[in-house]
Amino acid sequence: MALLNFRRSEPAKHEGGTPAEVEAFLKGFSIEVMPRTAEKIEDFRALLPRGTRVYIAHIDGTPIEDMVATAKRLNAEGFAVMPHFPARIIKDRATLADWIARYRGEADVRQALLLAGGVPQPVGEFHTSMQLLDSGLFGDFDRLHVAGHPEGNRDIDPDGSDRNVMEALRWKQAFAERTGATMALATQFCFEAGPVIAWADRLKAEGIDLPIHIGVAGPAKLQTLLKFAIACGVGPSLRVLQKRAKDVTKLLLPFEPDEFIAELAAHKAAHPDFGIEAVHFFPLGGIKTNATWAIEHGGTSAIPAAQE
Repeated sequence: MALLNFRRSEPAKHEGGTPAEVEAFLKGFSIEVMPRTAEKIEDFRALLPRGTRVYIAHIDGTPIEDMVATAKRLNAEGFAVMPHFPARIIKDRATLADWIARYRGEADVRQALLLAGGVPQPVGEFHTSMQLLDSGLFGDFDRLHVAGHPEGNRDIDPDGSDRNVMEALRWKQAFAERTGATMALATQFCFEAGPVIAWADRLKAEGIDLPIHIGVAGPAKLQTLLKFAIACGVGPSLRVLQKRAKDVTKLLLPFEPDEFIAELAAHKAAHPDFGIEAVHFFPLGGIKTNATWAIEHGGTSAIPAAQE
């Protein structure tokens, strides 16, 4: 199969950020898949730039064998694989050690996203990502990501505050400083740039300087985005979708993250020390659709062109 040329000579134009700013902002983007969605892709090399980081979401009930097989395939095709480790679906330390051994031994996995997971009740002894970090079992991983919540998280802070979320972030910051682990925050997707900028600036002011990989919902039908946004507990930025839904002329058109990314790109260009380091896509409208959009808007892998 002939592979695509992922270099663009004329990046698309955006309001809020110049094409060059948007292209720089999308460099090194990542994307998320699940084993069942990955099975539908014949060859990821025809969709994504070589070296793209691909997260593998571990949904409760997915056999670890399917997760490892997907990781092995993606690694063989030349991608940086980052499987999820949801604490609440991991029975015990022995299970965690087994999963890590399988990923390392069979798929050469060197990166992981550690998170609590969306199930209400833990199946065993783990219920937070901090417990996973504290297990000491991830010591030889090259990179560890943990969850970030720009709009808070009602599961963690039922009272609507962000007290527990911020306490957890301070713990993770201290863990990174104490252990020297290479870490970053991978966030839930949202739809408004202003609150994200304010959140990132607040983290920095409070001494939390873990790089942010901002979650972005890829192009999808408005109804699809609304369904996922509500299910995932997206906060006040949901109003962006709700406002668009009131316009009948736009209801059937795909919603794209142009404005959101352009505003963040412009802010990053004006403030180089801004905490967002990369974009992480949730391909809610399909992997191929999302990958095509990202590349057409200037997205590339983190591998320098001279090495391709």
